[in-house]
Amino acid sequence: MKKLLITLLSPILLITPALSQQPSSDTTLKSSPTAAKIVTAAKTQIGKTKTYDPAYRTMSYPMGDIPIEAGVCTDVIIRALRSALSYDLQKQVHLDMRKNFSKYPKIWSLTRTDKNIDHRRVPNLKTFFNRNGYSLPITNKKLDYHPGDLVTCMVGRRPHIMIVSDSVNTDGTPLIIHNIGSGAKEENSLFSYPITGHYRIKLKK
Repeated sequence: MKKLLITLLSPILLITPALSQQPSSDTTLKSSPTAAKIVTAAKTQIGKTKTYDPAYRTMSYPMGDIPIEAGVCTDVIIRALRSALSYDLQKQVHLDMRKNFSKYPKIWSLTRTDKNIDHRRVPNLKTFFNRNGYSLPITNKKLDYHPGDLVTCMVGRRPHIMIVSDSVNTDGTPLIIHNIGSGAKEENSLFSYPITGHYRIKLKK
């Protein structure tokens, strides 16, 4: 049987020259201990996750994952938060959706939760982050975006998500770490697409 393909989060794209710019400065921003862990965990995926693969996969629960070599934009975030903070978005999103299913988007015509894919969809993550008080104002000011922040945007008609890096370009704009079509990369594209969400993870002690 052919694998069921489900469009998860962001499209497979040809990377434009603006996106493919390599970091032009080795300047780094100061980070909180939590943010530094998130950024480091995201950067360790560069060179390991080399492809974009939106295929529906059955996985274990909790802490389920597909092979590190592949993934989509949300997998960069999921893996970074697990590695840095032992924070499992698969479990957290599932538990919240199970109790509050009506609060989540109905884009996919689902009637119940799905542990394999719910946490890998940007609209669900946006809802979860908003419900947990992680949301911050959306601005066009580079200083408002700190290392470790999560940023969602629209790439054409597709939602996308990325992590703000501690590295910056020559004008001080933070780079971002994401998978937009050819694996995990650090790129100069924070303001390349319309931003739809800005989040900062603050776990309760």
